[in-house]
Amino acid sequence: MSKALGLLSGGLDSTLAALALKRQGVDVTGIVFVTPFFGAARARQAAQKIGIPLIVEEIGEIHLDVLKTPRYGYGKNLNPCIDCHALMFRLAAKHVENGEFDFLFSGEVLGQRPMSQNFNALQIVAKHAGCADIILRPLCAKLLPVTPMEEKGLVDREQLLDIQGRSRKPQEEYARQWGLKEYPGSGGGCLLTEKSFTGKLRDLLEHQPDCTVHDVELLKLGRQYRLSSAAKLTLGRNQEGNEALQAAVRPEYTLLHATVFRGPTGLVSGQPSQADLALAAAIIAGNGKGRDEASVQVRLQKGDKESLIEVAPLSQDRSLLLQVI
Repeated sequence: MSKALGLLSGGLDSTLAALALKRQGVDVTGIVFVTPFFGAARARQAAQKIGIPLIVEEIGEIHLDVLKTPRYGYGKNLNPCIDCHALMFRLAAKHVENGEFDFLFSGEVLGQRPMSQNFNALQIVAKHAGCADIILRPLCAKLLPVTPMEEKGLVDREQLLDIQGRSRKPQEEYARQWGLKEYPGSGGGCLLTEKSFTGKLRDLLEHQPDCTVHDVELLKLGRQYRLSSAAKLTLGRNQEGNEALQAAVRPEYTLLHATVFRGPTGLVSGQPSQADLALAAAIIAGNGKGRDEASVQVRLQKGDKESLIEVAPLSQDRSLLLQVI
């Protein structure tokens, strides 16, 4: 029995690809990679539904490096799909090189995405990954050249599929035939395709090109304010957001909150100057219960150091001008 490792996002396509091989007797395992932009929840659910093991690997730092300088550029937003898919194949290939599996597979469909899943793009992904001879795409394999896996008899080409194009109707029909009753809708799996998120990310990459995975995670935790080219404030939206920011504190970040008046918690990242910190404190004061006071005391905490600052609250109209959206 041949053993295959598949890139499993948890979407319909990758789930069907796994099922297509499992139905012909291949021993199938899924692998999902975790970054600040996509997680493993959907893949875990899909693996459980179809009864296959799942490997989960965190690749935040290496993926962020690829995101900053993608060889093949971005899609509609900040999604470097070709570079991202190649990276995943390259990392998954290590399991084949170690002798754990015979080949890799994915749920890619020829022509489904005009930029990243046309014939040339599929070939580029495989070549850029450096493992073209061990990649199989079960959903559209009959439309692609015969692979070494088919030539060696590791899979039966006749039982592979010939799906192409953007319509999901063929996949939905196979799901019905194969008893897959629940699956997520198309899209929604990657923050890099969402305009509301990538505007904030673009600002971060432009002003702080040396940003880390932790800096990226802050983009998901509250409202973002650009203090200067070197520093940014993340402001909690509610109590839950305030607690999330407190949990995200790192030695290089500065945590701020008003001492007397209730209001949002703030977290300053980057390389803030004293003026940046004062501006952040003014924004926090202006968004709290002391917004109508002449001055508000704000506590600043960085590591084991703590200080107090008195600031005039910045009006919400003025703070909105600094908000990154």
